[in-house]
Amino acid sequence: MLFSLIIPVYNRPDEIDELLASLCRQTYTEQFEVVIIEDGSSVTCTNVITAYEGKLFISYYFKANSGPGDSRNYGMKRAKGSYFIILDSDCIIPDNYLANVSKRLEKRYADCFGGPDAALDSFTDIQKAINFAMTSFVTTGGIRGASEKVEKFQPRSFNMGLSKEAFEASGGFGDIHPGEDPDLSLRLWKMGYKTLLYPDCYVYHKRRIDWQKFYKQVNKFGKARPILDLWHPEHKKITYVFPAFFIAGFAFSLIALLINIQLPLYLYILYLFFIVVLSTVQNKSLTIGLYSLVAVSIQFYGYGTGYIESFIKVHLMGINPQRAFPELFFKK
Repeated sequence: MLFSLIIPVYNRPDEIDELLASLCRQTYTEQFEVVIIEDGSSVTCTNVITAYEGKLFISYYFKANSGPGDSRNYGMKRAKGSYFIILDSDCIIPDNYLANVSKRLEKRYADCFGGPDAALDSFTDIQKAINFAMTSFVTTGGIRGASEKVEKFQPRSFNMGLSKEAFEASGGFGDIHPGEDPDLSLRLWKMGYKTLLYPDCYVYHKRRIDWQKFYKQVNKFGKARPILDLWHPEHKKITYVFPAFFIAGFAFSLIALLINIQLPLYLYILYLFFIVVLSTVQNKSLTIGLYSLVAVSIQFYGYGTGYIESFIKVHLMGINPQRAFPELFFKK
């Protein structure tokens, strides 16, 4: 089985350099292909790619900007492998990653798999705080993960495997972004394909974003979910609404405080204090613990308000998703 690693990139040559350097250290002994898709970048990776041509089997393409989902499809149509591994350009790959993927596929094959993400010690404190918010069992990342089973996992496209057969049968990713990866998983389920979580096939996901970009990202996540529920109503889950409940409950606690009902607000304070303590212990840093408080607050507020706005427009008002949120859809 020839692996083709599918990596779209947009104006981030430094990230590609780090990612390719980590791929050069793989313990996997078989040949694999690295497919880089330059998605209309004004700052290209050409010089970086040239430096690795003798070290890795690289296929490099440049195309007009049409978003990560369409770029992944573009790369998979041209890839030489029979199994695609989809990565984000801001990932660093552990040395044993491909070896672990190969072992998992041999032991329990899946036409689509997903792996988790982790943080390196070299990441900044804000990156580690955002990683905590996106992966912890006490945040929306944990709520999302707890609502999924190993055999019904919805892989995320920063670390995702897809067979050539499943890609050709499904047509790959849709036009929505974000949300293109769970949409693909749900369509694959309807077609009878399985998706699995491979817990030891993790990547280091840098998420090079500041607070403002993080808010914009999670707000889009929130907007995308009611659209996915509209397209795939049989896969709705109450857990997807929790961030919206969290925001509504916090507003209620402030109103209750006006009539001297203090318990709801105290519960929120206790939860946020627990966030700081847990992150501080896990990351061995009070600074990261305090940053995690900021990250989780942005995460709940951004996702929750995005979900509420999208639910009202798409489900209650019946507005077409592309018209309601054109920023979530790339034009080819």
